[in-house]
Amino acid sequence: MKRTAQIPLLILTGLGLLHTALFTDLYLRYVKEGLRPLLIISGVLLLLLGLAHAAFDHDTGEQEDHAPGHDHSTAPRIAWLLFLPALSLLLYAPPALGAYTAAHVGSETLKQQKRFAALPATSPLPMTLTDFTTRVQQDKERAIQGRTVEMTGFVTPGQGGWDLTRIIFTCCAADAQTVKIRMYGTPAPPANTWLAVTGTWHTRGALGTKSAAAALDVRGTRRIAQPVNAFTDDLPLTPTR
Repeated sequence: MKRTAQIPLLILTGLGLLHTALFTDLYLRYVKEGLRPLLIISGVLLLLLGLAHAAFDHDTGEQEDHAPGHDHSTAPRIAWLLFLPALSLLLYAPPALGAYTAAHVGSETLKQQKRFAALPATSPLPMTLTDFTTRVQQDKERAIQGRTVEMTGFVTPGQGGWDLTRIIFTCCAADAQTVKIRMYGTPAPPANTWLAVTGTWHTRGALGTKSAAAALDVRGTRRIAQPVNAFTDDLPLTPTR
């Protein structure tokens, strides 16, 4: 790759990062919200570096050394592929992680919790998938018994049924973990469909122990828009539809 091609690569990458982090929510497909300032700073630095490089070359009329038999101005042709991710930030964002990824990994390992706060009397009771699983498998008081809960996530088809799923970023997509709840009593909707599901714990195993199934007998489902905080296991930040 010639030196003159490195300048547009820097500028394109900087513009792509700024476009993704400043003007869209696409960056949330790949990193946690807290990393947005770092993406903006990186984009600004790359853009300034590219512009400064271009100005320096123009002002000095720098000429590259073309010594016979040893050309320093080129790199392997495969280096041109670096333009593809730079352009994708501006023109086509890679798809987010979804059902395909979730189907090929297990659920996250839950932290041990000894004390649980009393559940509110709300019905259906909004819960995250992690909270539901923790209550089912660790709450010795079995407060979840007979309660109607509501959880949100996307559909992951599985062997013999389907799971309601959330993918959780600790930092970014590279360290993503998955939490899944098996659904009973209704056919599987299309993969990656976002749903709000209401139901009660599916009786299998001893409630309050590790033998208890992280599963739900479904009483109702409704489609929702993918929430802004799609890669957390929080209650959704966007209204349902």
